[in-house]
Order: sequence, then C-alpha cells, then structure tokens
Amino acid sequence: MKLTRRALLAALLACTLAACREAQPLPTERAILVLVSIDGFRWDYLDKFKPPALMRLAANGVQAEGLIPQFPSKTFPNHYTIVTGLTLAHHGIISNNIRDEGIPGSFSLANRDVQKDPRWWGGEPIWNTAEKQGRKAGAMFWPGSEAVIGGRQASYWMPFDDGMPNSARVNRVLGWLKLPEAQRPSFLTLYFSDVDSAGHDGGPDSDQTKDAVLRVDKAIGDLVRGVNAAGLDDRVHYVIVSDHGMAALSADRTIVLDDYIDVDQADVVDWAPVLALNPKDGDVDKLYAALKDRHPALAVYRRSEIPAEYGLAGHPRLPAIVGVADEGWNIASKRDIDRWRRRNGDAPGGSHGYDARAKSMQGLFIAAGPRIRRGVTVTPFENLHVYEFMCAVLGLRPATNDGDPAVTRDMLRPSQ
Repeated sequence: MKLTRRALLAALLACTLAACREAQPLPTERAILVLVSIDGFRWDYLDKFKPPALMRLAANGVQAEGLIPQFPSKTFPNHYTIVTGLTLAHHGIISNNIRDEGIPGSFSLANRDVQKDPRWWGGEPIWNTAEKQGRKAGAMFWPGSEAVIGGRQASYWMPFDDGMPNSARVNRVLGWLKLPEAQRPSFLTLYFSDVDSAGHDGGPDSDQTKDAVLRVDKAIGDLVRGVNAAGLDDRVHYVIVSDHGMAALSADRTIVLDDYIDVDQADVVDWAPVLALNPKDGDVDKLYAALKDRHPALAVYRRSEIPAEYGLAGHPRLPAIVGVADEGWNIASKRDIDRWRRRNGDAPGGSHGYDARAKSMQGLFIAAGPRIRRGVTVTPFENLHVYEFMCAVLGLRPATNDGDPAVTRDMLRPSQ
C-alpha cells in the first residue's frame, strides 16, 4: 500500500511527537507514586517462584539484587525506616515490641491504642513530607500511618485490618486514584502480609510461601491493570519493597530460655531472635551472668555493650539485657514450644530479625514508572535510601534523614 505525501508527513510527525514524549520526563508535580510492601518477601523469591506481575515490573524498571534491612530485621522498624530514611536509633521504633519509661503502655503489633501515641514516632514519614508541600497522600496500612506524627496524618488512611481481602485493599487504592485531580493523592501505600505469614508457618522454601507470593502477585497485577484502565499509566510509579527476608528454622536449633533462667522472674519485652529482658528484681548483673556465654548460638549484651554495627548501643528504649541469636536459631520458653507443637507438629517454619548482614534477611526492591530507568539491575543497598529516592521521583524536598540520594540517583531517567 502506497502512502500519500501528506499521510507520510503525518506519520513522521506522529513518530516525532511520540519520540519527544518519550524523551521528555514526566513533570514531578504530575508524578504519582504507589509504595507497596510485601511483608517478608525474601530477595530470591522473584527467581524462585516467578511471580509474573512482579517480574514484568522488574523487567520494565529497576530491580535490586537485595534490599538490606536495619537491625533488628523486623516489621515495624524497617517499614518506618523505609518511609522516613532514618535509622532505628533516630526514629525510635527499635523493634516490634518496645518499652519507654516516659510513655505509658507497651508498644507492640497488637496494641493499637499505644501505637497511636505520637511520642513513639520520630522523624517525618513521606506522607507528611508530601502533605506539607501541598500534595495529598493515602496510606493503606503502613506502620505509623494511624498516628498523628508532627501534627499531621495522610489525607486518606485506614486502620489496619489484616482480615481485609487483598482485592479490597487494591480497590481502595484505586478508588483514591480515581478521585478528581484536586483530591487525588500523589503518594499512596499498600501493604500485604500473606508472604510473611506463610514464611513463618511453612518456612521460606515451602509451597505455602510460593502460594502466598503468587496470591499477592495477582493483587499487584490487578493494581497495575486498574491504574492502566484509569488512564494513569503515564503518571504512576511503583516502588515495591519488603521489610526483611526469612530464614528457615529447625527443630534442633532452639534455645530454650528456661534452661538458663526462671522465665517468670524476668520481664521479657521481646523473644526471638532478639531477646529483650529486664530483671523483675532489678539485679541486672545476676541476669546477665545467667545468660552470658551459656549457649554458643546466643550472644548476650548489656544495653551499653551492643556492637556498634547494630547502631543501637545505649538507646534509652533498649532493655537492660539483649540477646541476639545466630541466623536460623529460635529462642523460646518450654510453654511456647509445647504450644507450637500442639498447633503445628514438628514443622519448624521460618523467622527473621537476625543480623541484617545475613543474605537471608535481604528483601525486595523493584521500581518502575515514567521517571525510572528500564531494565536495570543494581547491587543490594540499605533500605534507608528509599525515602530519598521516592522524594526525588515526586519532586519533594526531603526532610532530614540518614539516606544518601547518590545511592539511588542513577535509577532515575536523566533530565532532558
């Protein structure tokens, strides 16, 4: 078929315009970013389980060979580092279970009322960074989003409900994205717990974990399709992360705390794999002597003696005694072991919280979208740099943080 001269010129013009649109980066003021957490998604699950939606995003964007958590490699501390760019010592969420003499109650995953006290939460989460600079934010289940931090919250947020189906979570985010321009958030979060739960119950290599990965992957595919159907694919960026990885446990790798101390005489703030203890009788030296060097897979420290590389030594929210188990070891009481066996038999499952330098603790990082380079794989980096990266995508002025923008700068397409 021959093309007329006019048709040929029109086709050339269309190609030129398309090339120009490709060359021109999306203005930051129009950028939208959806931060998705897949709790407990280990760095190698992408290759191991081949989740198609995540693999497409990785192929069309940037994938890290691992995302290095902060120590302890647990859920609340690392989720909050990702959105603030701060180390645990600087934002104050030093574990999933914490005590602070100046704040009533015990901070824990289940104690929602205590979590809402803003005194626990230091730094500025990115939803507040966006709101302070005239943007709107929507937080769909993210640690810290239920608290009023620095006098602010996201414009849209929901109290955590782990029973809410993944499809409903996705639909809520899509509903926020379909709001009129003036009400639409430009920063949103989404959270899935399936993979972490499966990893704890069945271990990182189980069919249970594979099924959970594929189930969450379907939800992410639905999210991407919903964004495309809303006509926002030229504006939306995805940053897919996990807070930590998962290590396999074994029935013969258990430290039974009752073998060394009377568990009822200690205030156990946290159990495993980072043991947090205060003596009920106030005798720190006696408790320390009862545990120090008693088990080859358990390192025991006083509050001030924690190794510098953990970044927590002397922190006022640390208990008097801290024990750190070796990778793959569990710490439990005889009561807990009996309860586990009645429920799960001898299945050892998996755990996390270990030294963040262990490869099994590394998580997932994928970023894709109009302002992000395509088909790039980068070496592992610490999760405290994600905040600066997200601010750069959205054109936000970052709050004071511990991240380095140079670590992730090359993930962005160069400005034209």
